[in-house]
Amino acid sequence: MNIGIVGLGLIGGTIAKTLNQHYTVSGYDISEATITYALEHKIIDRSYSDLKLFFEDNDIIFLCLYPNAILNFIFQNKHFIPKNRVIIEISGIKKYLISRVEELGDLPFDIIYTHPVAGREKAGIMHSDEKIFANANFVITPVDKNKKQNIDLVSDLAKKMGFQNISIVTPEQHDDIIAYTSQLTHVLSLSLVNAISTDLDTRRFIGDSYRDLTRISIINEKLWPQLFINNKEALIHKITEFESELRKIKDAIIMNDTEKLESLMRKSTQIRLSIDRGKNNES
Repeated sequence: MNIGIVGLGLIGGTIAKTLNQHYTVSGYDISEATITYALEHKIIDRSYSDLKLFFEDNDIIFLCLYPNAILNFIFQNKHFIPKNRVIIEISGIKKYLISRVEELGDLPFDIIYTHPVAGREKAGIMHSDEKIFANANFVITPVDKNKKQNIDLVSDLAKKMGFQNISIVTPEQHDDIIAYTSQLTHVLSLSLVNAISTDLDTRRFIGDSYRDLTRISIINEKLWPQLFINNKEALIHKITEFESELRKIKDAIIMNDTEKLESLMRKSTQIRLSIDRGKNNES
């Protein structure tokens, strides 16, 4: 089985590194420097400049592109992709992307919508690393048109890539939980860093709490606006819920309400521990 990867960035490069131990892996990228790096470091076995030949030679094709670029790529190349090919997209939003793809009509190939919930602050193939996927989470969001054997195939590939937990959920469920666990956390980190209001040398006062909370504020500004805006409904709902919780803490501080603060802290401790135990809704 031959595997092709479109977009050899951080995630595309890591997919190549984890799968080239099992399959012949080919790459396609608009950056000649990226292709040269991938070949020189044996991340891929071969590269293509001819997309038609790339589609013909590879059985499975990963689209490791930003959401809008995925839509453009499918629209521009749908007539060249053989009908028995399996296309795997890996973006962080699903409802918007799926609805836009469905507007293209019936496609002869099978598109499997997935989300490797893993990454780093730094982009580019030079930062790709098999450790990124080790014991991480992988999500598949099937649609009615998907063939079961292809869903099973993608699940097997995820295991080979090193993912520990493979979840199968609806696109709506994916976007709702990702709005909370990923997108809202990035919103908070951005807001915390941008709210800096001191002339002192911040570095001399930073502890683990600030480092942990702000690590993801070093962000890809070309990718994340697409994720935020194209999952607007779910994300705005989560921001509103967060604002409500933040207001409870603010009001308790204003009122010197120690009992209320202690209660909120006990609740958060119980919820966070229950998440580690796999009981997300326990409080």
